Amino acid sequence: MKFPLSSLVKLSCVLGFFGLTACSTQTPLAPANGGRDPRLVLAERVRSSGKLAVLFVGNSYSFGVPRAFSKIATEHGKSVRTGHSTNSGWSLQRHSTNPGTLKKIREGRWDIVVLQEHSEIPALPPKKRDAAMFPPLRSLVTEARNSGAVPLLYQTWGRRDGDRSVRHDDFHAMTARLRKGYQAAAENCGGMVVVPAGDAWEREMEAGRGAELFMPDGSHPTPFGNEMTAGAFYEAIFGK
Repeated sequence: MKFPLSSLVKLSCVLGFFGLTACSTQTPLAPANGGRDPRLVLAERVRSSGKLAVLFVGNSYSFGVPRAFSKIATEHGKSVRTGHSTNSGWSLQRHSTNPGTLKKIREGRWDIVVLQEHSEIPALPPKKRDAAMFPPLRSLVTEARNSGAVPLLYQTWGRRDGDRSVRHDDFHAMTARLRKGYQAAAENCGGMVVVPAGDAWEREMEAGRGAELFMPDGSHPTPFGNEMTAGAFYEAIFGK
């Protein structure tokens, strides 16, 4: 079941009015791990884990990523275990109140929990973006940290032709807004590593290989697109 993006944004503010969720003006999370660089925290977790366990939480943009990431890791001699809580069209708001997602985060003994927002929300104007994205993200980040996992943000890519609701938009402009949105969200959550999959896609677009990334809908990834995304995760987690 899918909900229009406008409804998701309005719902987050309505719930906040009734005290059922936080508003974007709520105090950001305190710096995690005493303010240490989140990249160092991630690196330490990777070094200390015998078989790295990674959970992907998101929607259809994440469907093919766990398998592609496992494949790349195996090819490089890394031992990983992956899981997912992914549902088509879902936002972090839906995941933050979903018993199945919360159960997986709490009981899966994960080293890393990857969080991916709806493909348009981080690219909204800042006030709408913050109201829709920050409260549920803070909730999920807190769940991940309380379970002992390191949360990561999965920065996605712009639509091939940009957001049709934005005049004169294109892939690069939408990708830039997504990048800013995820960076702002990471700061609001006390500091997080952002996996720049969208930047990897942008490099492929600039190299003239953009047609290989997108399914015909101009939004979802092809197997090659999943490989590019998985490569960004491998580099962010294990290094080059």
